[in-house]
Amino acid sequence: MTAQPNTGNDGSEAVATAETSPQELSRYEALKQKIDTRTASVGIIGLGYVGLPLARAFAAAGFVVHGFDVDQSKIDQLHRGESYLKQIPGDWILERIDAGKFQATTDFRSLRQMHAIIICVPTPISRNREPDLSYIEKTAHEIRQHLDRGQLIVLESTTFPGTTEEIVQPILEESGLEAGRDFFLAFSPEREDPGNREFGTQNIPKLVGGIDAVIESIVVVVVNVGVWIAAPALVQLELNVIRWFCEIVGYGSGSGGVLTSG
Repeated sequence: MTAQPNTGNDGSEAVATAETSPQELSRYEALKQKIDTRTASVGIIGLGYVGLPLARAFAAAGFVVHGFDVDQSKIDQLHRGESYLKQIPGDWILERIDAGKFQATTDFRSLRQMHAIIICVPTPISRNREPDLSYIEKTAHEIRQHLDRGQLIVLESTTFPGTTEEIVQPILEESGLEAGRDFFLAFSPEREDPGNREFGTQNIPKLVGGIDAVIESIVVVVVNVGVWIAAPALVQLELNVIRWFCEIVGYGSGSGGVLTSG
């Protein structure tokens, strides 16, 4: 497969392969531009100890963030400026809400207006000591109802290798849209360590993997990791979009990471 360099807006090279369609490139460039100019709207599903700090990191990077959760009590607390996490001050929540930079809701219909959607739902351990994937599956079905072309979907929940491709992707593609052609799909497992003063959301090493030819590029932009080793099945164009997003938020700054599939 031959690859031809295509210089992006930031001077970096996005690699277009022989399998990359003009539609993929145009959606890729459109999403990259929104990320670069901070006009991309970021939706985070699950506002727990992973999702809420992640929302704060994106808001600090200049993005408008929409938080989604099925727990109405959490949403009510946030609207009152009350934080249920020690590391997130209530004043910050009110400031961002008043500035129109952060919203929290139980209404998932506005997912369609998001440019990037990040899944941070829990995967509790079952009686068999295995992750319960039911929350991921329910969330994927919810996204499917509102999925639109050009969106980036990132799974952050801790889960088995293969969950993204074997569970999330088929559910999303029930919409009639195809991952890698119509939308971008990636895996970047959460690495939160509550109470750790040395490593937080913005500097902890991250693993990132994309599904198809244009995906990893977007997620690495969100997660700034110093060293990227792509798994054989991953294509460079997708690595770039992910990389831009990661660098903007400052994930894993100065740390090594590995791009892999999940």
